[in-house]
Amino acid sequence: MYVPSPGFAGRGLGWGLRSMELKQLEYFVAIAEAGTFSRASQRLNVGQPVLSRQIKALEDELGAELYHRTGRGIVLTEAGRLFEQHARGVLETAAGAKSAIHALDATPTGRVVIGMPPSVGAVLTTALVQQMRTAFPKVSLGLIEGFSGHVLEWLIMGRIDVAVLYNAPNTHALATDPLLTDELFLLGPAADPAGVGAGALPAVRLADLPLILPSRPHGLRVLVDDFLATIGIAPNVNVEVDAMPSTLSLVEAGVGYTILSYSCVHHLIAAGRIRAWPIEQPTMTRTLVIATSTQRPVTNAARALTRIVTSQVQAMVADGRWMPRRSGTRD
Repeated sequence: MYVPSPGFAGRGLGWGLRSMELKQLEYFVAIAEAGTFSRASQRLNVGQPVLSRQIKALEDELGAELYHRTGRGIVLTEAGRLFEQHARGVLETAAGAKSAIHALDATPTGRVVIGMPPSVGAVLTTALVQQMRTAFPKVSLGLIEGFSGHVLEWLIMGRIDVAVLYNAPNTHALATDPLLTDELFLLGPAADPAGVGAGALPAVRLADLPLILPSRPHGLRVLVDDFLATIGIAPNVNVEVDAMPSTLSLVEAGVGYTILSYSCVHHLIAAGRIRAWPIEQPTMTRTLVIATSTQRPVTNAARALTRIVTSQVQAMVADGRWMPRRSGTRD
């Protein structure tokens, strides 16, 4: 295996790594660490004559002596000390590449943690855990729920390995893949006390309906406020609740209406416990992505997890659990 030239030079030595072998770099570093050829020979299980020939070939190619030979062993020359820094860097890079390539075919193992908003967790968690346990039994899975802003912070800080986010920022610190464009619906009590009626709801009517929404800076609240501001109105928020289960309980009890994705309430709609109306003129949407950090290596387990999440979302869209198959009132 040969190492391409990294293009460095050392004080007029004109160094290059055109035909230098990784084995020569390994021998050079081992001798520098051992302090003598004899100890390095024992450590490497390689005869001293072989080491001497390899180091002589290395010095000839570099055009500089790398060691001072003394009665007690060897001492790195100025050129040797400089070359050692580059040699270690090349060896570390080669080892990392080898490890990454081997990991491609390895069975995923270890712990992997995913973070997601509660509205997504309510839909994905059960199936995700079941599928991960079946497909990758050697992976220990952790799940954390939080606002998208918190999930993003956890990913950047390294607390989690994979994140499912709404409207993720465009930053070099993240590698993101879109999962879907999620449409938001008005959700209300089955009895429809405010008389929303049948069919889609024009967005301007949201100014008159008693809404139950999270407080700022919750991402959903910011989205609703900004969306309505573009058409010149503000939401009529009667109650602020930051927990989705409590919000849905209040809606079902007839206290007010809320705005959420269809996916997290499709079972309540199918059971007739709440109703849903599409919002139009304009439609309210947000983008759901799956993200990893570009600042840390992505493990094989994390890659497996992202594949499963992506396939789950695609399956739910296909069978109508994430978004209704047709528009109109849901009873």
